[in-house]
Amino acid sequence: MTDLAQFADRVRGSLLGGAVGDALGWPVEFLRLDQIRDRFGPHGLAGFPVDRPVEVTDDTQMTLFTAEGLLRCPPGAHLAPVMCEAYQRWMLTQRLSKPEAAPDGWLLAQPFLYASRAPGNACMSGLADQRSSFKTPVEFGRVGPVNSNSKGCGTVMRSAPFGLARFGPDHSFELAATCAQLTHGHPTGYLAAGAFAALVDRVATGTELRRALQETIAQVEAKPGGAETVTALRRAVAVADGGPATPEGVEQVGLGWIAEECLAIAVYCALHAAGTGDVRQALLLSVNHSGDSDSTGAVCGNLLGAAFGLAALPPEWAATVEGRDTVLQVADDLVANFVQGERGRLGDRYPQDVRTG
Repeated sequence: MTDLAQFADRVRGSLLGGAVGDALGWPVEFLRLDQIRDRFGPHGLAGFPVDRPVEVTDDTQMTLFTAEGLLRCPPGAHLAPVMCEAYQRWMLTQRLSKPEAAPDGWLLAQPFLYASRAPGNACMSGLADQRSSFKTPVEFGRVGPVNSNSKGCGTVMRSAPFGLARFGPDHSFELAATCAQLTHGHPTGYLAAGAFAALVDRVATGTELRRALQETIAQVEAKPGGAETVTALRRAVAVADGGPATPEGVEQVGLGWIAEECLAIAVYCALHAAGTGDVRQALLLSVNHSGDSDSTGAVCGNLLGAAFGLAALPPEWAATVEGRDTVLQVADDLVANFVQGERGRLGDRYPQDVRTG
């Protein structure tokens, strides 16, 4: 494949991989590992359940609206207020049962997004009334004014698109961490989002996973307030290097409810795939544990797809996940806008947000 074709495949793989991981983890999100094994057998969940629809959650929904915010941001405008508007559109999907007669943009017209599946409290509360009250984000390392004590994984699970627009790892980090402050003010919460975007940026543009991880750890280490994220990432590497990957190993890394642990679990599982070539097992590892399985599955899927491309995803899962066509269209639109420079032909789907800037 050409460089552009390979990159486009990785963007598609990242967004669809996130949806696959999200859908895998959703049925077991609130189960302990022993309960998962009791229900699905000694090896735990082995694929999409056959007794219920294959559904994505707020993780995939918010990721798509992150991409929409990037695509609707006018040239030269500050991204955070535009992203706040995008997340307000996501909030609308959590309040309505179906699209309105004249939705604000193409994404809001997609019926499958109007499902409320345990959205994160910090994301919901952090976005309340922010259209009128949004303030400039704080400097990195300082506590932000919105949910100042929260470092939940809702920042990380929506941030892959920042790493898929070929901004470069420094700018991807800055944008993701800044926009994460819209809902989470704890430095670890927003810096872990920046780290994830930078890591996705590196692997999507061809950097080998371990090297990309080393560079990202060094990047976060240089940021005020980055210590918890660095510690979590190093723990993921140490556990991965200490023996075969197992659900018990995942739980040594964390449970994923908080941002740095969610990112670290994705890294632990992706390192297994890098060492074995087994993307399917890495995805299953990312959800078979006692924690926030849909978010860790989504973040792992984003990372695996960015590193290995669409073709590496288990084909039967990639073909049947909810919202597949919409996810792939958004991926293609990111490439068309940020890599191919075809913004003009996307205007009908992504009108520029002239209300903010």
